[in-house]
Amino acid sequence: MWQALLDFFESTGFRFFFEPGGWKFLIMILLSLTLLYLAVFKKFEPYLLIPIGFAMLLVNIPGTDMFVETIKIVDGVETTSYSGLLGYLYYGVKLGIYPPLIFLGIGATTDFGPLIANPKSMLLGAAAQVGIFLTFIGAIILGFSGPESASIGIIGGADGPTSILLASRLAPHLIGAISLAAYSYMALVPMIQPPIIKLLTTKKERAIKMEQLREVKQSEKVFFPVIVSVICMTFIPSSAPIIGMLMLGNLIKESQVVPNLTKTAGESLLYIITILLGLSIGATTMATQFLEVQTLLIITLGLFAFGIATASGVIAGKVMCVMTHGKVNPMIGAAGVSAVPMAARVVHIEGQKVDPENYLLMHAMGPNVAGVIGSAIAAGLFLMFFA
Repeated sequence: MWQALLDFFESTGFRFFFEPGGWKFLIMILLSLTLLYLAVFKKFEPYLLIPIGFAMLLVNIPGTDMFVETIKIVDGVETTSYSGLLGYLYYGVKLGIYPPLIFLGIGATTDFGPLIANPKSMLLGAAAQVGIFLTFIGAIILGFSGPESASIGIIGGADGPTSILLASRLAPHLIGAISLAAYSYMALVPMIQPPIIKLLTTKKERAIKMEQLREVKQSEKVFFPVIVSVICMTFIPSSAPIIGMLMLGNLIKESQVVPNLTKTAGESLLYIITILLGLSIGATTMATQFLEVQTLLIITLGLFAFGIATASGVIAGKVMCVMTHGKVNPMIGAAGVSAVPMAARVVHIEGQKVDPENYLLMHAMGPNVAGVIGSAIAAGLFLMFFA
């Protein structure tokens, strides 16, 4: 009888908790429950944190074999294969399929009108990318390789799909930490950005009202994604998967002749891929690989990148404010990160705290969507040099 009970215990996942390093599984399970709590009860990026958190729970319950990574060396060549339900789904990340499809959906739900109406806001979106390159340099100094540093630096763009695509190409062994950091900081935009904005601006600057944007013609909106695609992909061909899908989605939307495709890309497809992407990300957070000093360092560098990106955008906004003799509210530079529309909404809220009649949302959307393009171009540059 005792032998039967012992055999049963040996067949369960409980025995792993009593083995050396078993405490790591418990920590990851607690972390997954924390993510689920933040997603469900605090509503922090629930569309992604729920599948990420639950996949993290699944792969860290010992013995489930939901995500199995197998490394083989044949004739000196190392190959990695994946099995298990989440392992098969992960091929969509490994092969670079999910992130571009996410951008297709983002393009179908994004209005580039504010950027077209105020092209100067592109400069603010570009300025916010400074955080990416400074963090890249910092990661190099700390001993990360070039591809690893590029993958860590892109977190500063606050663009989850771009971070995942770059990490899957350049540093797949870091994809769990990088993707978790990127989406965590996207969710924490309302907490991270306001202190930085207030530190770098005065109350008088935050109260600046901006002139209403001009109305953008449909023809301009139709030509915009085509022109951007040609220019960006000609100069940086490696940006094609992201820029191409983003602009295709936007062209589908602005053409106004395929409403069913617009609805499918912006709703059904976007949500389906979001679930698959979230499960794939969570699957890479196995305790045996995730709980390392390197992971904490990546998360810290990611926060530094996001903070610098916000600060550099605000500083560029202050410069533009001076050059226009006070016609630009410097806060809109903080929206130059790619967190659409969270960053723009934060700017709008901060403006209304000073003056309830100050409406900055559409002005902030210009740098916000410019930031999406900017981070995609930055990713393309890194792929060009390191892929």
